[in-house]
Amino acid sequence: MAELIKDRYSPSFFNQFIKILKSAYPDFDENQFLTFIYNDEWEQREFKQRIRHITLALRESLPQPYDSSIEILLTIAPQCKGVEYLFFPDFVEVYGLDHWQTSMFALEQFTKYSSSEFAVRPFILKDQSKMMIQMQHWALDEDEHIRRLASEGCRPRLPWAPVLTALKEDPTPILPILETLKEDPSLYVRKSVANNLNDISKDHPNLLKQIVREWRGKHPHTDWILKHASRSLLKKGDVETLQLFGYTSAANIGVQNFTLSCDQLSLGETLTFSFDVINESIESQNLRIEYGIDFMKANGKQARKIFHLSQKTYPSGTTHLTREHVFKNLSTRKHYEGLHGLAILINGEEKAKSEFILRVK
Repeated sequence: MAELIKDRYSPSFFNQFIKILKSAYPDFDENQFLTFIYNDEWEQREFKQRIRHITLALRESLPQPYDSSIEILLTIAPQCKGVEYLFFPDFVEVYGLDHWQTSMFALEQFTKYSSSEFAVRPFILKDQSKMMIQMQHWALDEDEHIRRLASEGCRPRLPWAPVLTALKEDPTPILPILETLKEDPSLYVRKSVANNLNDISKDHPNLLKQIVREWRGKHPHTDWILKHASRSLLKKGDVETLQLFGYTSAANIGVQNFTLSCDQLSLGETLTFSFDVINESIESQNLRIEYGIDFMKANGKQARKIFHLSQKTYPSGTTHLTREHVFKNLSTRKHYEGLHGLAILINGEEKAKSEFILRVK
Protein backbone atom coordinates (compact mmCIF):
# COMPACT_ATOMS: atom_id res chain seq x y z
CA MET A 1 0.00 0.00 0.00
CA ALA A 2 1.30 3.45 -0.91
CA GLU A 3 2.40 5.67 1.95
CA LEU A 4 -0.13 8.29 3.01
CA ILE A 5 1.30 11.76 2.81
CA LYS A 6 0.33 12.45 6.42
CA ASP A 7 2.50 9.52 7.52
CA ARG A 8 5.62 11.35 6.40
CA TYR A 9 5.40 12.92 9.85
CA SER A 10 7.00 9.88 11.42
CA PRO A 11 9.09 9.64 14.62
CA SER A 12 12.24 9.60 12.48
CA PHE A 13 11.12 12.80 10.74
CA PHE A 14 10.60 14.58 14.05
CA ASN A 15 13.89 13.30 15.44
CA GLN A 16 15.74 14.69 12.44
CA PHE A 17 13.84 17.99 12.56
CA ILE A 18 14.55 18.43 16.28
CA LYS A 19 18.24 17.80 15.65
CA ILE A 20 18.28 20.52 12.99
CA LEU A 21 16.28 22.91 15.15
CA LYS A 22 18.50 22.47 18.21
CA SER A 23 21.55 23.32 16.12
CA ALA A 24 20.13 26.86 15.84
CA TYR A 25 18.25 26.96 19.14
CA PRO A 26 19.91 24.70 21.77
CA ASP A 27 17.28 25.57 24.40
CA PHE A 28 14.51 23.95 22.37
CA ASP A 29 12.46 21.69 24.66
CA GLU A 30 11.99 18.55 22.59
CA ASN A 31 9.97 16.75 25.27
CA GLN A 32 7.47 19.58 25.44
CA PHE A 33 7.28 19.69 21.65
CA LEU A 34 6.73 15.95 21.20
CA THR A 35 4.20 15.79 24.04
CA PHE A 36 2.23 18.54 22.30
CA ILE A 37 2.49 16.73 18.94
CA TYR A 38 1.41 13.29 20.08
CA ASN A 39 -1.86 14.15 21.77
CA ASP A 40 -5.01 12.03 21.60
CA GLU A 41 -6.10 13.46 18.23
CA TRP A 42 -2.81 13.08 16.34
CA GLU A 43 -3.61 9.78 14.62
CA GLN A 44 -6.94 11.05 13.33
CA ARG A 45 -5.53 14.24 11.82
CA GLU A 46 -5.06 14.48 8.07
CA PHE A 47 -2.05 16.06 6.39
CA LYS A 48 -3.05 19.73 6.50
CA GLN A 49 -4.41 19.31 10.01
CA ARG A 50 -1.05 17.91 11.07
CA ILE A 51 0.72 20.87 9.49
CA ARG A 52 -1.34 23.27 11.59
CA HIS A 53 -0.85 21.17 14.72
CA ILE A 54 2.94 21.25 14.26
CA THR A 55 2.72 25.03 13.83
CA LEU A 56 0.92 25.32 17.16
CA ALA A 57 3.47 23.05 18.81
CA LEU A 58 6.32 25.21 17.53
CA ARG A 59 4.69 28.33 18.93
CA GLU A 60 4.69 26.72 22.36
CA SER A 61 8.36 25.70 22.09
CA LEU A 62 10.08 28.61 20.31
CA PRO A 63 10.81 32.07 21.75
CA GLN A 64 7.53 33.98 22.03
CA PRO A 65 8.42 37.18 20.13
CA TYR A 66 7.37 36.39 16.55
CA ASP A 67 10.51 37.90 15.02
CA SER A 68 12.71 35.71 17.21
CA SER A 69 10.88 32.55 16.17
CA ILE A 70 11.10 33.49 12.50
CA GLU A 71 14.83 34.20 12.81
CA ILE A 72 15.39 30.65 14.05
CA LEU A 73 13.23 29.12 11.32
CA LEU A 74 14.99 31.17 8.64
CA THR A 75 18.34 29.92 9.88
CA ILE A 76 17.42 26.27 9.44
CA ALA A 77 15.08 26.56 6.43
CA PRO A 78 17.72 25.55 3.83
CA GLN A 79 18.06 22.22 5.64
CA CYS A 80 14.29 21.66 5.68
CA LYS A 81 13.20 20.96 2.12
CA GLY A 82 10.03 19.29 0.90
CA VAL A 83 6.29 19.28 1.34
CA GLU A 84 6.71 18.02 4.92
CA TYR A 85 8.01 21.45 5.89
CA LEU A 86 4.88 23.37 4.90
CA PHE A 87 4.56 24.23 8.58
CA PHE A 88 7.30 26.85 8.10
CA PRO A 89 5.10 29.14 5.94
CA ASP A 90 2.08 28.03 7.95
CA PHE A 91 3.73 29.54 11.04
CA VAL A 92 3.80 32.86 9.17
CA GLU A 93 0.16 32.44 8.13
CA VAL A 94 -0.99 31.87 11.71
CA TYR A 95 1.18 34.33 13.61
CA GLY A 96 2.51 36.85 11.11
CA LEU A 97 -0.47 38.83 9.79
CA ASP A 98 0.43 41.85 11.93
CA HIS A 99 4.16 41.68 11.10
CA TRP A 100 4.20 42.64 7.44
CA GLN A 101 7.88 43.20 6.69
CA THR A 102 9.12 40.17 8.62
CA SER A 103 6.40 37.95 7.19
CA MET A 104 6.94 38.93 3.55
CA PHE A 105 10.65 38.18 3.79
CA ALA A 106 9.94 34.87 5.56
CA LEU A 107 7.37 33.79 2.98
CA GLU A 108 9.67 34.45 0.04
CA GLN A 109 12.47 32.51 1.74
CA PHE A 110 10.34 29.57 2.92
CA THR A 111 8.77 29.11 -0.51
CA LYS A 112 12.20 28.12 -1.88
CA TYR A 113 12.19 25.00 0.29
CA SER A 114 8.51 24.01 0.57
CA SER A 115 5.87 26.46 -0.71
CA SER A 116 4.19 29.58 0.65
CA GLU A 117 1.26 29.36 -1.76
CA PHE A 118 -1.26 28.65 1.02
CA ALA A 119 0.23 31.03 3.57
CA VAL A 120 -0.07 34.13 1.37
CA ARG A 121 -3.84 33.83 1.08
CA PRO A 122 -4.80 35.27 4.50
CA PHE A 123 -2.63 38.27 3.64
CA ILE A 124 -4.58 38.69 0.39
CA LEU A 125 -7.85 38.46 2.29
CA LYS A 126 -6.67 41.05 4.81
CA ASP A 127 -5.36 43.62 2.30
CA GLN A 128 -5.71 42.50 -1.30
CA SER A 129 -4.32 45.66 -2.91
CA LYS A 130 -1.18 45.70 -0.78
CA MET A 131 -0.57 41.99 -1.24
CA MET A 132 -1.04 42.06 -5.00
CA ILE A 133 1.60 44.80 -5.22
CA GLN A 134 3.93 42.54 -3.23
CA MET A 135 3.21 39.61 -5.54
CA GLN A 136 3.85 41.75 -8.60
CA HIS A 137 7.26 42.48 -7.06
CA TRP A 138 7.81 38.73 -6.54
CA ALA A 139 6.96 38.11 -10.20
CA LEU A 140 10.18 39.96 -11.09
CA ASP A 141 12.42 37.97 -8.75
CA GLU A 142 15.42 36.01 -10.03
CA ASP A 143 14.36 32.88 -8.13
CA GLU A 144 11.81 30.69 -9.94
CA HIS A 145 10.23 29.58 -6.66
CA ILE A 146 9.45 33.16 -5.71
CA ARG A 147 8.11 33.95 -9.20
CA ARG A 148 5.89 30.89 -8.99
CA LEU A 149 4.61 32.08 -5.61
CA ALA A 150 3.41 35.29 -7.29
CA SER A 151 1.13 33.27 -9.56
CA GLU A 152 0.25 30.22 -7.45
CA GLY A 153 -0.62 32.18 -4.32
CA CYS A 154 -3.34 34.23 -6.02
CA ARG A 155 -5.03 31.38 -7.90
CA PRO A 156 -8.76 31.93 -7.27
CA ARG A 157 -9.43 28.19 -6.88
CA LEU A 158 -6.15 26.83 -5.51
CA PRO A 159 -6.68 23.19 -4.40
CA TRP A 160 -6.41 22.53 -0.65
CA ALA A 161 -7.06 26.21 0.01
CA PRO A 162 -10.09 28.47 0.57
CA VAL A 163 -11.44 30.17 -2.54
CA LEU A 164 -10.37 33.80 -2.96
CA THR A 165 -13.91 35.02 -3.54
CA ALA A 166 -13.05 38.59 -4.53
CA LEU A 167 -10.53 37.41 -7.13
CA LYS A 168 -12.89 34.67 -8.28
CA GLU A 169 -15.54 37.30 -8.98
CA ASP A 170 -13.10 39.83 -10.47
CA PRO A 171 -9.75 38.37 -11.53
CA THR A 172 -8.46 41.55 -13.19
CA PRO A 173 -5.99 42.30 -10.31
CA ILE A 174 -4.27 38.99 -11.13
CA LEU A 175 -3.69 39.76 -14.81
CA PRO A 176 -0.65 42.09 -14.46
CA ILE A 177 1.16 39.30 -12.58
CA LEU A 178 0.35 36.74 -15.26
CA GLU A 179 1.30 39.23 -17.96
CA THR A 180 4.72 39.57 -16.34
CA LEU A 181 5.18 35.79 -16.23
CA LYS A 182 3.69 34.79 -19.59
CA GLU A 183 7.11 34.18 -21.20
CA ASP A 184 8.86 32.86 -18.09
CA PRO A 185 11.80 30.55 -18.87
CA SER A 186 10.88 28.18 -16.03
CA LEU A 187 8.37 25.42 -16.76
CA TYR A 188 7.65 25.34 -13.01
CA VAL A 189 6.43 28.94 -13.25
CA ARG A 190 4.63 28.48 -16.57
CA LYS A 191 2.59 25.60 -15.16
CA SER A 192 1.43 27.86 -12.35
CA VAL A 193 0.46 30.65 -14.75
CA ALA A 194 -1.51 28.13 -16.82
CA ASN A 195 -3.25 26.76 -13.73
CA ASN A 196 -4.16 30.28 -12.61
CA LEU A 197 -5.66 31.05 -16.02
CA ASN A 198 -7.50 27.72 -15.97
CA ASP A 199 -8.99 28.70 -12.60
CA ILE A 200 -10.12 31.99 -14.13
CA SER A 201 -11.66 30.21 -17.14
CA LYS A 202 -14.08 28.32 -14.89
CA ASP A 203 -15.81 31.56 -13.91
CA HIS A 204 -14.85 33.87 -16.79
CA PRO A 205 -14.46 31.76 -19.95
CA ASN A 206 -14.75 34.75 -22.26
CA LEU A 207 -11.89 36.50 -20.46
CA LEU A 208 -9.59 33.55 -21.07
CA LYS A 209 -10.60 33.43 -24.73
CA GLN A 210 -9.82 37.13 -25.01
CA ILE A 211 -6.38 36.52 -23.46
CA VAL A 212 -5.74 33.66 -25.90
CA ARG A 213 -6.50 35.96 -28.83
CA GLU A 214 -4.21 38.69 -27.49
CA TRP A 215 -1.25 36.56 -26.38
CA ARG A 216 -1.16 33.65 -28.84
CA GLY A 217 1.49 33.37 -31.50
CA LYS A 218 4.03 35.74 -29.92
CA HIS A 219 6.23 33.35 -27.92
CA PRO A 220 6.45 29.52 -27.63
CA HIS A 221 6.38 29.67 -23.82
CA THR A 222 3.20 31.75 -23.91
CA ASP A 223 1.57 29.44 -26.44
CA TRP A 224 2.25 26.46 -24.16
CA ILE A 225 0.70 28.32 -21.22
CA LEU A 226 -2.42 29.21 -23.20
CA LYS A 227 -2.98 25.65 -24.41
CA HIS A 228 -2.60 24.24 -20.91
CA ALA A 229 -4.76 27.03 -19.46
CA SER A 230 -7.57 26.22 -21.90
CA ARG A 231 -7.79 22.54 -21.00
CA SER A 232 -11.09 22.84 -19.10
CA LEU A 233 -12.78 24.66 -21.96
CA LEU A 234 -11.30 22.25 -24.49
CA LYS A 235 -12.55 19.26 -22.48
CA LYS A 236 -16.01 20.82 -22.37
CA GLY A 237 -15.96 20.96 -26.15
CA ASP A 238 -16.26 24.74 -26.19
CA VAL A 239 -16.50 25.40 -29.92
CA GLU A 240 -14.94 28.86 -29.83
CA THR A 241 -11.93 27.65 -27.81
CA LEU A 242 -11.45 24.64 -30.07
CA GLN A 243 -11.45 26.94 -33.09
CA LEU A 244 -8.88 29.25 -31.45
CA PHE A 245 -6.48 26.30 -31.36
CA GLY A 246 -7.23 25.14 -34.89
CA TYR A 247 -9.75 22.40 -34.14
CA THR A 248 -12.52 23.02 -36.61
CA SER A 249 -15.72 21.07 -37.16
CA ALA A 250 -15.28 17.31 -37.27
CA ALA A 251 -18.10 16.91 -39.80
CA ASN A 252 -15.85 14.95 -42.18
CA ILE A 253 -14.47 12.75 -39.40
CA GLY A 254 -16.10 9.46 -38.43
CA VAL A 255 -15.48 6.58 -36.03
CA GLN A 256 -15.92 2.97 -37.06
CA ASN A 257 -15.26 -0.48 -35.57
CA PHE A 258 -15.54 0.81 -32.01
CA THR A 259 -15.14 -2.18 -29.71
CA LEU A 260 -14.68 -2.84 -25.99
CA SER A 261 -12.66 -5.81 -24.72
CA CYS A 262 -15.60 -6.86 -22.52
CA ASP A 263 -19.08 -5.77 -21.51
CA GLN A 264 -18.51 -6.49 -17.81
CA LEU A 265 -15.46 -6.07 -15.59
CA SER A 266 -14.57 -5.77 -11.92
CA LEU A 267 -12.87 -2.99 -9.98
CA GLY A 268 -9.11 -3.33 -10.43
CA GLU A 269 -9.37 -4.70 -13.96
CA THR A 270 -8.47 -3.03 -17.24
CA LEU A 271 -10.82 -2.19 -20.08
CA THR A 272 -9.28 -2.09 -23.55
CA PHE A 273 -11.04 -0.27 -26.35
CA SER A 274 -10.19 0.35 -29.98
CA PHE A 275 -11.63 2.17 -32.97
CA ASP A 276 -10.84 3.52 -36.42
CA VAL A 277 -10.72 7.25 -37.10
CA ILE A 278 -12.02 7.88 -40.60
CA ASN A 279 -10.90 11.13 -42.21
CA GLU A 280 -13.20 11.42 -45.20
CA SER A 281 -11.54 14.62 -46.38
CA ILE A 282 -8.77 14.55 -48.97
CA GLU A 283 -6.71 16.79 -46.67
CA SER A 284 -5.11 16.10 -43.30
CA GLN A 285 -7.11 17.27 -40.29
CA ASN A 286 -5.98 18.72 -36.95
CA LEU A 287 -7.81 16.52 -34.43
CA ARG A 288 -8.15 16.50 -30.66
CA ILE A 289 -9.32 13.01 -29.72
CA GLU A 290 -10.60 12.25 -26.22
CA TYR A 291 -12.63 9.59 -24.53
CA GLY A 292 -15.27 10.22 -21.93
CA ILE A 293 -16.32 7.73 -19.27
CA ASP A 294 -19.79 8.12 -17.83
CA PHE A 295 -19.13 6.95 -14.29
CA MET A 296 -21.97 5.71 -12.11
CA LYS A 297 -22.22 7.89 -9.01
CA ALA A 298 -23.53 7.21 -5.51
CA ASN A 299 -26.86 8.87 -6.40
CA GLY A 300 -27.49 6.39 -9.23
CA LYS A 301 -26.80 8.93 -11.97
CA GLN A 302 -23.90 9.07 -14.39
CA ALA A 303 -21.29 11.83 -14.57
CA ARG A 304 -18.79 12.13 -17.41
CA LYS A 305 -15.04 12.48 -16.97
CA ILE A 306 -12.96 13.37 -20.04
CA PHE A 307 -9.55 11.82 -20.70
CA HIS A 308 -7.03 12.91 -23.31
CA LEU A 309 -6.19 10.37 -25.97
CA SER A 310 -4.50 12.07 -28.94
CA GLN A 311 -3.81 15.49 -30.36
CA LYS A 312 -2.16 15.71 -33.78
CA THR A 313 -2.69 15.97 -37.51
CA TYR A 314 -4.44 12.93 -38.98
CA PRO A 315 -4.03 12.04 -42.66
CA SER A 316 -6.84 11.30 -45.05
CA GLY A 317 -8.17 7.77 -44.72
CA THR A 318 -8.24 5.38 -41.74
CA THR A 319 -6.16 5.45 -38.55
CA HIS A 320 -6.53 2.73 -35.92
CA LEU A 321 -6.32 3.61 -32.22
CA THR A 322 -6.24 1.42 -29.09
CA ARG A 323 -6.25 2.51 -25.45
CA GLU A 324 -6.51 0.89 -22.01
CA HIS A 325 -8.24 2.27 -18.92
CA VAL A 326 -7.67 0.80 -15.47
CA PHE A 327 -10.57 1.02 -13.04
CA LYS A 328 -9.25 1.54 -9.53
CA ASN A 329 -10.27 3.80 -6.67
CA LEU A 330 -8.27 7.00 -6.26
CA SER A 331 -8.20 9.70 -3.63
CA THR A 332 -10.18 11.83 -6.11
CA ARG A 333 -12.49 9.15 -7.48
CA LYS A 334 -14.49 6.34 -5.92
CA HIS A 335 -16.15 3.84 -8.21
CA TYR A 336 -19.70 2.58 -7.86
CA GLU A 337 -21.25 -0.53 -9.31
CA GLY A 338 -23.54 -0.28 -12.28
CA LEU A 339 -23.89 0.75 -15.90
CA HIS A 340 -21.08 2.90 -17.30
CA GLY A 341 -20.59 4.48 -20.70
CA LEU A 342 -17.52 5.11 -22.84
CA ALA A 343 -17.69 7.71 -25.60
CA ILE A 344 -15.20 8.82 -28.25
CA LEU A 345 -15.04 12.58 -28.80
CA ILE A 346 -13.29 14.31 -31.70
CA ASN A 347 -12.87 18.09 -31.61
CA GLY A 348 -15.49 18.18 -28.88
CA GLU A 349 -18.09 16.14 -30.81
CA GLU A 350 -19.24 12.73 -29.62
CA LYS A 351 -18.70 10.26 -32.45
CA ALA A 352 -19.36 6.87 -30.82
CA LYS A 353 -20.49 5.40 -27.54
CA SER A 354 -20.78 1.99 -25.91
CA GLU A 355 -21.79 0.75 -22.46
CA PHE A 356 -20.47 -1.76 -19.97
CA ILE A 357 -21.10 -2.96 -16.41
CA LEU A 358 -18.59 -2.34 -13.61
CA ARG A 359 -18.67 -4.64 -10.58
CA VAL A 360 -17.12 -3.36 -7.37
CA LYS A 361 -17.67 -6.31 -5.03
